[in-house]
Amino acid sequence: MKIYFSSLALIVLLLSCSEKKGPAEQIIIGKIWTANSQQPWAEAMAISGDSIVAVGDEKEVLKWKGEKTDITRYDTNRLIVPGLIDTHTHFVEAGFALSSVQLRDAKTKEEFVKRIGDFAKTMKPGDWILGGIWDHENWGGELPDRNWIDAVTPHNPVWISRLDGHMSLANSAALKAAKITDAVRPVVGGTIVRDKKGRVTGVLKDNAKDLVDKVVPYASEEAEDLALQAAMNYVAAQGVTSAHSMYGYNSTFERAHKANKLITRIYAARMLNQWKELKSKIDTEGHGDKWLKIGGLKAFVDGALGSHTAAFFKPFSDSPKDSGFFITPEEKLYQWTKSADSAGLQVMIHAIGDKAIHTLLNIFERVEKENGAKDRRFRIEHVQHIQPSDIPRFAELNVIASMQPYHAIDDGRWAEKVIGHERSKTTYAFRSLIDAKAKVVFGSDWPVAPATPLEGIYAAVTRRTLDDKNPDGWFPEQKISVEQALRAYTIDAAYSSFDEKIKGSFEKGKLADFVVLNKNIFKIAPEKIREANVLNTVVGGKVVFEKK
Repeated sequence: MKIYFSSLALIVLLLSCSEKKGPAEQIIIGKIWTANSQQPWAEAMAISGDSIVAVGDEKEVLKWKGEKTDITRYDTNRLIVPGLIDTHTHFVEAGFALSSVQLRDAKTKEEFVKRIGDFAKTMKPGDWILGGIWDHENWGGELPDRNWIDAVTPHNPVWISRLDGHMSLANSAALKAAKITDAVRPVVGGTIVRDKKGRVTGVLKDNAKDLVDKVVPYASEEAEDLALQAAMNYVAAQGVTSAHSMYGYNSTFERAHKANKLITRIYAARMLNQWKELKSKIDTEGHGDKWLKIGGLKAFVDGALGSHTAAFFKPFSDSPKDSGFFITPEEKLYQWTKSADSAGLQVMIHAIGDKAIHTLLNIFERVEKENGAKDRRFRIEHVQHIQPSDIPRFAELNVIASMQPYHAIDDGRWAEKVIGHERSKTTYAFRSLIDAKAKVVFGSDWPVAPATPLEGIYAAVTRRTLDDKNPDGWFPEQKISVEQALRAYTIDAAYSSFDEKIKGSFEKGKLADFVVLNKNIFKIAPEKIREANVLNTVVGGKVVFEKK
């Protein structure tokens, strides 16, 4: 017998299905910032399974209490916020970096060399020393040379990256493995640094890095899995519940997902020139689910400021014959972007210098006109040194500014030396972009910078450089509020991956991803924000980090 429903009956049935279905499994009570502009603050929320079933005042939410409901009450001096989303990481690489030689805070040439030598003593002969994350600005700006480290690494190839990821140092063993001699030819979109006698120093920039990258041995699947687990544990302790991984190691994420080992939600991108493969995979398997999602494509316009490879209209202040360069030719970027956009994929491209940003905005504008209007959510990654006339174009073109606020207080120590005072006024222009109604989202670029959102919020709110030489903020007119910074790590970050309907704020039906901070960062002095700690990180209603 067939049963037919009228439209009215069907609506009533659907509504009844959405009504309360018994007690909640958990109720959380405390000072809750929701990221929901319609209801910014709440006293409690109820959770069943991995989702939120109610948010509001304590009296109303307690109606969801049952005999077995677990109720957790936090002191109102604490702060509960939606799970923090890091919109720009190199996730598995960062996991590997956690166990590699640590060079970020090496302050002198001597300390740099000693740390590498000490680490080499822990390695087996022939094993490659990778990672590093060094910063030559720490010792005055002199680039390292393979001669510095050859004597302390006689049995191990060394291939260690500057913290921006756009230049690396090879020792002589690594150059030999890559068959690089002083006769090596220049590389388009890259630089092979030489000394005054023409000798290769071991420093290679951007596309020139491929010469060594191609001979570095692949890590085993076991090593990749361990690096992923280390990375997830690290970000969980920082309050990160979702991360956008810019490219690479997609099979590593898939293995973890299949084994139910993910504790961080991942949006995994591929390189833009792989758009056909990504489209085919999505056509066959779909975009993924709430744990592992695909659909984004990454590319590079230019390099980085610290490596002098970011592309500017005018030369660098400290290198008047040099204005950087494009890593990828403009026409290729246009062709790939148009094709990927036509295929319904999201494009998110690295652009740091003002010329790179301007060129990319032009490409996005051209593609939108040619492919027609739709919800495409183009992203520019970094948006570091933007010319004033391009600021309003982000909102006009609906382009998301995906930025990393920690870079501002790091690079702010030396950026004016490289690009001068005037161009620095719109460097990391958080306030100008937000005032112009652009969608600004935050991440870390980990391991280029630490995946520590509280430090990112501190950086965006105070702009106090790491050397403490700008106590009132480096270009303080670009400071933003705590709420604006939090939105960039939550609901707006969710929007940047088409996920605002399932996460990023506390609303009924959304995922129960949240973080408990030991201090209410809305109330404490801005300069104290970086001293706040994560007490608990919860993903899908389950605790993935608890401070002991």
